[in-house]
Amino acid sequence: MANHKSAIKRHRQSLKRAARNRAMKTRVRNTVKAVRAAVQLKDKDQAMALLGTASSILDKAATKGVIHWKNASRNISRLSKAISQI
Repeated sequence: MANHKSAIKRHRQSLKRAARNRAMKTRVRNTVKAVRAAVQLKDKDQAMALLGTASSILDKAATKGVIHWKNASRNISRLSKAISQI
């Protein structure tokens, strides 16, 4: 365990950030799964509605530095492509 007051604070901050990042990544994963499930069922209307949500969440995660912006862009692109092929 850290001995310095500042190191203790940094550790506490890192735990908070890790929890926040984990929650955001879980949210991203769940929305992407929902879009893929809609594509699998060939439900284009639902997939399009979910794509907007997923796109927003992916962009927010990229803006906050939880995921890389190219990762977010790639995910959105692949989901859009999958929906257009229905």
